[in-house]
This record gives sequence, C-alpha cells and structure tokens, in this order.
Amino acid sequence: AECATIARQWGKDYWDGERCHGYGGYSYDGRWLPVAEAMAKHYGLKPGMRILDVGCGKGFLLHEFTRAVPGIEICGIDISAYGLENAKEEVKPFLEIGDAASDLPWEDNTFDFVYSITTLHNLRVFELKKAVQEMERVGKGNKWMCVESYRNEREKANMLYWQVTCASFYDTDEWAWILKEWGYQGDYGFIYFD
Repeated sequence: AECATIARQWGKDYWDGERCHGYGGYSYDGRWLPVAEAMAKHYGLKPGMRILDVGCGKGFLLHEFTRAVPGIEICGIDISAYGLENAKEEVKPFLEIGDAASDLPWEDNTFDFVYSITTLHNLRVFELKKAVQEMERVGKGNKWMCVESYRNEREKANMLYWQVTCASFYDTDEWAWILKEWGYQGDYGFIYFD
C-alpha cells in the first residue's frame, strides 16, 4: 500500500526510483523501435499522418514512431510532469501535461491513430469511461489500447499483488463489455501476470 501511494504520485520515484515504486529506472534503450515498426505496418501509418499517445510517459514510443515512419506527426499527453521533463529531447516539443480522464485538447477526428499503452487501467471506472470516449472522439482512424487484465484466479491474484497503480480490475470479458458499452471501436490487448 505504501509503494502504491508513492507510485500514484507519478514522480521520480515511479519512473526512476526503486522497483517497488514502479519502473525502477526507465531510460531510453531502443526497445520500442520494433513495436513502432510493427504498429506502423499493421495500421498502415504513413508520413504526414497524425498520431496521439494517451499516457505517453517519457515519449520513447513516440520517438520510435518518428524513426519508423519519417514525417509522421506525433502528439503525446501524460499526467506526469516528471515523465515529460525527462522525455526524449527530440519529442519534448510534442508532449503536453494532461489527464486522460478529462477533455482532451484536440478537435474531433484529429488523429489518424490513437493509442494508449498501460495507462487506462490506472483510472477509476468513471474516469475510465471519459478517457475511452475521448480517445474515440479525437481519433478518426485506428485506435489501440493495452491494459492490465486477467483470465483466471491465479492471474487475478498475481495482478492484485504485483501492480502498484492499477485502479480498474477487470477480466478480459468485462473489458470487452465495457469498451463496447462505451462506444469504443478500436483494438485492444492485455497484459497478464501469470
């Protein structure tokens, strides 16, 4: 509980402090380039298209998108001032502080691709609904989100004991129902603690 309280402040301890508070040190190492390349290929991303990362953290994946698809336009939003201050220098001008559970500062249908990786499960259900609907609103094309979930009691127990920031605990069927109920039309995937 003490670790979770510290982690949910989204500061230095979460990103670059001890492992019990979050990442345990999150620095750029290039691991996201194959992810950006695979996502760009799957979603047909081209130069000039606009993408948004909801919960961009230090912006490492956004940076890799600029390498995978030169000429792509990037935007990122995150609640962590520390994360943004310690983002890749190349992407800092395209990142802004903000809450995924509020009105996003972009017009309807602004982005060709909107994604969120391991962020939305950190919201409570009423915040989560707003965030999902805002992703849907600002995206005119493809969307993808990845959240923590579970498929059985073992994974549920592991998730409850391992996580330090998760606020929405749903199994995969519940996530699918929630997203459909709220009008989300994008793709989604899960992280399991097995």
